[in-house]
Amino acid sequence: MGVHARALDYTDSFLDGMIPDEAELTAGVKIEPGKRYGFFTDTTLCIGCKACEVACKEWNMLPADNMGMSGMSYDNTVDLSAHTWRHVQFVEKMGCDGGRATEMPPFQSNWLMMSDVCKHCSPAPCLEACPTGALFRTEFDTVVVQQDICNGCGYCVPACPFGVVDLSPLDGKAHKCTLCYDRLKGGLEPACAKSCPTDSIQFGEIEDLHERAERRVEELHEQGQPNAYLYGTPGAPGATNGIEELNAFFLLTDRPEVYNLPTAPSRPAERVAPGLGVGIAAMAGLAVMAAALLGGRRQA
Repeated sequence: MGVHARALDYTDSFLDGMIPDEAELTAGVKIEPGKRYGFFTDTTLCIGCKACEVACKEWNMLPADNMGMSGMSYDNTVDLSAHTWRHVQFVEKMGCDGGRATEMPPFQSNWLMMSDVCKHCSPAPCLEACPTGALFRTEFDTVVVQQDICNGCGYCVPACPFGVVDLSPLDGKAHKCTLCYDRLKGGLEPACAKSCPTDSIQFGEIEDLHERAERRVEELHEQGQPNAYLYGTPGAPGATNGIEELNAFFLLTDRPEVYNLPTAPSRPAERVAPGLGVGIAAMAGLAVMAAALLGGRRQA
């Protein structure tokens, strides 16, 4: 492979080593263990460039998925998978009766776009379902799969209410976004957020992101977009049925299902006790019936 002519101008690095705490320069965030970090994705700023998808695949050395046309607008990756940890959705907003829209609000025009990712839930259903401890919560309050411990049982796949976790056909193990755990340990901003040209994907401490997101919602309301709301913050849609909050949350302007997000995601652990109660009651009923039948036979 040839070297680009511009690269020849700088054959040697002029830096002594990696820039310390680089995230302070790129995101205004100093990454420290013990603090909670995540993503705030503002869908009103997404332009569908897919820079986040490319940056994620390049940094994590993920193979390409579906190089052909999917028939779903400009969406060729279609969904999150074991090899696609960022997925940019394209939702075309058409006019009445399926006709072409000629007049639309000034926000996103005829399009809704969103870069989807693992939500790093708190608490995390996938982590609770893992029998081997392969899934763990890091010192940055993110959820990561340890490939050397994962046995490919797949229990985490149905446990995830967002359909994020997937088993790879290459190694049979579970894979998903790590929120660039390796980069965080080196003081670097996650690759997807760093590559986003419009700051649709914003990285930072969770509390700071919540405040930033609330101000953005108020700003959009003042600008004439009353449909803007947060998905995944405490007490908001997306944080329901045992899921307290999402460490990767979103600003939306339409119903969650339009963005392929569940309206009220649930945590499977919340259903264990009721399910167990029903099972015990059923077994008790069967025992009573069996005792009655056996007692009747003895009397006969």
